[in-house]
Amino acid sequence: MQSPLLDHAALTGTERYSLQNPQMLRVVLDGGPADVLARSGAMVAHTGRVQFTGWTPPGRRNRANVAPTELDLMRCSGAGTVYLANLAQHLHILDLRRDRLTVNSTYVLAMDTTITWQVVGIEGGERIAGVGTRSLELTGSGRLVLMTSGQPLVMRVEPGRYVYADADAVVGWSSALEVQLQAQSSNTEAWRRRGTATEGWEMAFTGSGFVLVQPSELLAPQRVPMR
Repeated sequence: MQSPLLDHAALTGTERYSLQNPQMLRVVLDGGPADVLARSGAMVAHTGRVQFTGWTPPGRRNRANVAPTELDLMRCSGAGTVYLANLAQHLHILDLRRDRLTVNSTYVLAMDTTITWQVVGIEGGERIAGVGTRSLELTGSGRLVLMTSGQPLVMRVEPGRYVYADADAVVGWSSALEVQLQAQSSNTEAWRRRGTATEGWEMAFTGSGFVLVQPSELLAPQRVPMR
């Protein structure tokens, strides 16, 4: 058989994290103790002897006690190559080196077990269904893989200069930044977030760092239902 489709063959190499294509992650497990945590159900293919088991964060008795703001993850262990994806979202590999990054938990695809997190709140954010209720502060050193709807925009934030972004489009930001939520409109429909003719809530950032914004104001597609 001949077809351009055959040009999309599996890549080779031993790098732990790499992109098979912009929407599919390739993870190589060497059989050692360094497992990978991935969004539950994100495996689309694998080779070798790889096990996928449910994972509960330290300090939780079982997965039922995991707060909706946290991550629904599985542990990938063994030796082989795993391919991860979630509804054809664009993927981005970050190398954390004792950095602190705040992200919406719905945009996390995979990470090393050396990265830890805690739930953080934004003042007034509990009234907004998106970033305000699902923000995690990730810390540590290791690889983190985020998802965005389309190619993202990275906005640098410098002291004395505010940067604004739609709360529905923000994926994450440097944890050192100061964050405020504010309504663009006094219209009460702003609280509904959808179906309005005006802009709703926006986030204002100041300090030193960056903000990651996706070209979509929709909530991230995901398999985890809102609770």
